[in-house]
Amino acid sequence: MTDMTSHPGPKSIDWTSDEIGARVRKRKAAENRLRYIGLGAIGIAFAMLALLISSLVSTGWQAFRQTHVTIQVTYTPEFINPDNLQRSNYRGLLEATMLDLIPGATNGRSVAAILSNGAQFTARDRIIADPALMGQTVTLRVPTSDPYDQLAKGLIDRDTPEANRRLKNDEIAAFDALLSQGVVSKPFNWALLGNADSRFPEQAGLKGALWGSFYALLTCFLLAFPIGIGAAIYLEEFAPKNKMSDFIEVNINNLAAVPSVVFGLLALAVFLGWFGMGRSIPFVGGMTLALMTLPTIIIATRAALKAVPPSIREAALGVGASKQQVVFHHVLPLAMPGILTGTIIGLAQALGETAPLLLIGMNAFVTAAPATPFDPSTALPTQIFIWADSPERGFVSRTSAAILVLLGFLVMMNAVAIYLRNRFERRW
Repeated sequence: MTDMTSHPGPKSIDWTSDEIGARVRKRKAAENRLRYIGLGAIGIAFAMLALLISSLVSTGWQAFRQTHVTIQVTYTPEFINPDNLQRSNYRGLLEATMLDLIPGATNGRSVAAILSNGAQFTARDRIIADPALMGQTVTLRVPTSDPYDQLAKGLIDRDTPEANRRLKNDEIAAFDALLSQGVVSKPFNWALLGNADSRFPEQAGLKGALWGSFYALLTCFLLAFPIGIGAAIYLEEFAPKNKMSDFIEVNINNLAAVPSVVFGLLALAVFLGWFGMGRSIPFVGGMTLALMTLPTIIIATRAALKAVPPSIREAALGVGASKQQVVFHHVLPLAMPGILTGTIIGLAQALGETAPLLLIGMNAFVTAAPATPFDPSTALPTQIFIWADSPERGFVSRTSAAILVLLGFLVMMNAVAIYLRNRFERRW
């Protein structure tokens, strides 16, 4: 007779025991620590972002105001030649005007230095536009030069010893005389957005950089958008699944992680070296950014195509649609919100790139906004780089202001991407 071995039943667990209570408390403590670490990381990220924004705003907000002086200029034959308005003595005209405006002033060149170097061109353009002003007195509001703009904004300490100060005591006294007459104002600095670059901070603006970035992004979009979508559609919908397609897919993913400076070197060697295209033109910059943005658009498009349910394809094929009709009439329209979102995010990334544009020479000193994509220009990131490298004190605030403008455009582009995603996204 076979002996039956008895097996003990399952051990009963006392859920009220101290051991179980300690284990539960230990697990809850670990969960709380993880939650607090996550909240702390988010708090640090927001604190760093707030520190960055506050630093930029505290430095850059002054650049959105510009100190101006309102003067009364009389076009007299002593300084203005009616037969040669272009080459008349406008500098002498301004010196005489400032001497009359500031009581006790004797050095016309010194008091005229309060005004920006562009004031003489403002006076010239006014009478050239209307020669009938000869012999009349007109009111001009012109910007001050950078040292006096810094003084008006409180960025020059009056208590600093005269030997260590940009402005001497008599120069400050002359400016104070203008303040007492109420002819000094600090309106919004429209020149920051309406002027191109200049050697003088009070005249420097972002117009050339804005147009350069616009033409470069337009070129990038016109090249990268159709090519990227076409490549993604072929790889996702039509390409056979073999080693070659896997090799292409791996390399596209790798290209998305390549540093942007590598694309700049490629553009320098191919576009400028082999093709002999011009340096510092937005068209070349756009092609360079298109090379960098293509992998992002391809990956985003393929992800959007994969997100369309297979039932859409099966239903279209079931009613007799061809493979091409299924893709272009049914799948692609449903995937377009995701494609547009990925494209806009890729363009926003391209807008902030500096290294590839520096390598193709888009950091040249250009004093006029480009009229076409083939005119020399800068871009917003390279303009920031140029101003940050300038020794003039006035460019410090303008650098921060330009960064704020760039961040504003990036936020707008990402907001458009979020809107398109929420507006047209389909829930499956």
